[in-house]
Amino acid sequence: MRPMAQVAMVMNLDKCIGCHTCSVTCKQTWTNRPGTEYVYFNNVETKPGLGYPRRYEDQKQWKGGWTLDGKGGWTLDGKGRLQLKAGGRLRRLLSIFYNPDLPSIDDYGDPWTYDYQTLIDAPLGTQNPSAHSISALTGRDMDLRWGSNWDDDLAGAPEHAHADPDLAGLEDRVKMEFEQVFMFYLPRICEHCLNPSCVASCPSGAMYKRSEDGIVLVDQDRCRGWRFCVSGCPYKKVYFNHRTGKAEKCTLCFPRIEAGQPTICSETCVGRLRYLGLFLYDADRVTEAAATPDEQDLYEAQLSVFLDPSDPDVRDEAARAGIPFDWIEAAQRSPVYELAVRHRVALPLHPEYRTLPMVWYIPPLSPVADVAHSAGYGDADPDRVFAAIDELRIPVEYLANLFTAGKAETVRDVLRKLAAVRAVQRAGQLGLDLAEDLPASVGSTPDELDDLYRLLAIAKYEDRYVIPKAHAEDAGRLMAQHEQLFCSLDGDGGPGMGGHGPPSDVESFHPGEVRGGASTFRAGDGRTHFNLLGWDGRGDAPNLFPEGDAR
Repeated sequence: MRPMAQVAMVMNLDKCIGCHTCSVTCKQTWTNRPGTEYVYFNNVETKPGLGYPRRYEDQKQWKGGWTLDGKGGWTLDGKGRLQLKAGGRLRRLLSIFYNPDLPSIDDYGDPWTYDYQTLIDAPLGTQNPSAHSISALTGRDMDLRWGSNWDDDLAGAPEHAHADPDLAGLEDRVKMEFEQVFMFYLPRICEHCLNPSCVASCPSGAMYKRSEDGIVLVDQDRCRGWRFCVSGCPYKKVYFNHRTGKAEKCTLCFPRIEAGQPTICSETCVGRLRYLGLFLYDADRVTEAAATPDEQDLYEAQLSVFLDPSDPDVRDEAARAGIPFDWIEAAQRSPVYELAVRHRVALPLHPEYRTLPMVWYIPPLSPVADVAHSAGYGDADPDRVFAAIDELRIPVEYLANLFTAGKAETVRDVLRKLAAVRAVQRAGQLGLDLAEDLPASVGSTPDELDDLYRLLAIAKYEDRYVIPKAHAEDAGRLMAQHEQLFCSLDGDGGPGMGGHGPPSDVESFHPGEVRGGASTFRAGDGRTHFNLLGWDGRGDAPNLFPEGDAR
């Protein structure tokens, strides 16, 4: 056993109202500067829909995540080893200057603004002037055809929604007529996976996973803009900053996490649907779990990686591994552990990618009451609502394609437990009789269902966000990481500062550095060499060629 700690998130999809407040605040905090116009570390998608970027879930096209190189699964003799779906080192080397698996700007949606100056300068007249759309990247006129939220609230669903990869095999059941349509919202951030394919894809080693809390970050100094991390991430949550030539991604607001505060998307969430906390997991079992042969067993395999923080043996091993006592105590109070492991109502997004994602979701159940009434189940027997689970407008098989690699029975178990919570609370509020065996029928007890209700419905701020602070003894190491990353909040052009981003000599990412400083290095022969990978092609190239007697 090798215990490690991981900051994780759970989102309750029943409570998401699609207001996009999380997207706006994240954008204003992290990506409101030139080079990141099209970037949304947090976005909210309408399902069914194509997502952002368009059809990102189709790994036959994008080749993100992991696959097994044999059919036998994980064995000690090396058969069935994990490998990147995009191919091994040789394939990446051969395509290092041309990556065919990258989404284009058209897949994300060319960001646009409007020519407001036309309205300001328009002469007096009887006709009202209009501002036409112009590209935020090129400044040229453009016709709007797609955007980051183009299919919000099922806009254009009759034309586009059937291309949703999660509808595979359900085409005959799902129709986009008004009377039969369904939808729900799916907020997405970086998954900060236990087995991140973006980290394994990076040729320069710029992507890394922090050992103290599991947050996946990008070292801006080491990044050379190869963009294999973009194609390697199956969730397409790594982006390329065209201004700096570097990769950027969701940081899980690590400066706030280190201070014991929730992420900005969680802090500003109107529906209070997000939970933040710690998992303790066995790092020695991650690869074995990710290499589980049957995709539909990956959910259970990931659950087996998590350690029970209430187990004395686990606490002792965690302490010996250097995990602080207050972190172990926080893991015992973690709402994400309660929802994912104890109550088993939270599910991972696309476990078949084999990255072991750490942002989990509670599937939506909102329409169940109306469906139950229409099917003839009255208030006198509320537990019979279970019979309506398969009659929901949101097909169980669709949710299974999202959260359990197609295993519908796992989703049914979750929906049954959520329906049981509602039935118990409804019966208590209205004085209705309730079958005594209802909690046992969903593998729970009355007290556990009451705890689940309190956590899902009326949990206070300190119950939803259990985040231990970083320790003072780690301050030096964390500060060094911050210097590596160059937190963009520190510069005048950083997010929220109203500036114009970093200077044009983008190979020196730190403000105030001498141009070319990041493009030279001292080799083993003692001479200074010029690094072509960090050069933007402008200005001088010192030490590009040997001088004098060294020729």
